[in-house]
Amino acid sequence: MARPAVVLLSGGLDSATALAIAGERGFECYALSVDYGQRHVAELEAARRVARALGVREHRIMRLDLAGIGGSALTDPAIAVPQAPSTGIPVTYVPARNSIMLTLALAWAEVLGSGDIFVGVNVLDSSGYPDCRPQFIAAFERLAALATKAGVEGTPCRVHAPLIKWTKAQIIRAGMRLRVDYGQTVSCYQADSEGRACGSCDACRLRQAGFAAAGVADPTRYGRL
Repeated sequence: MARPAVVLLSGGLDSATALAIAGERGFECYALSVDYGQRHVAELEAARRVARALGVREHRIMRLDLAGIGGSALTDPAIAVPQAPSTGIPVTYVPARNSIMLTLALAWAEVLGSGDIFVGVNVLDSSGYPDCRPQFIAAFERLAALATKAGVEGTPCRVHAPLIKWTKAQIIRAGMRLRVDYGQTVSCYQADSEGRACGSCDACRLRQAGFAAAGVADPTRYGRL
């Protein structure tokens, strides 16, 4: 019988690939998406499409008001999404987002009796976000072992981050092998209501470069090139 795993599914390219990898490894996948007040809310509809296409056991969308905290161009409309590369941690970083989302996934995993969480974080194409690093994933695993009933009783949850050291091209090639339809995904930080990408934000630039490096035609729908 397949073991259950909770997969964080944003609706973007990386999380869709992580979901496909979890399925290939034989897990019964429960997809978790979070409506946290992001301006690119079209990614949630993309998550629904990806979850259906990849045949998850269950897909839940949880609502969380990170827009009430602000501090990020993805949650505060007063902060513009950068249209050019910047130095340091960019304003598209959402404070503690991955810590919060992994905690939600950990809670659901414990209810499901699952010892496995998959997340599509990637340190090479992360724009410098601190919560996409291997050190963060390792630290969260240690926290999970201390903070849960399952961990205290000797069955701690493992956090799988299969893409964490891959280039975007490697991720895309793996997804193509696993028949991920990247045309269903949304990566753009300011996608319009129909999911069309801007073509100029950091997420769009990384995605475009990844398809070019992989030698794969870019299926992204653009609205404002």
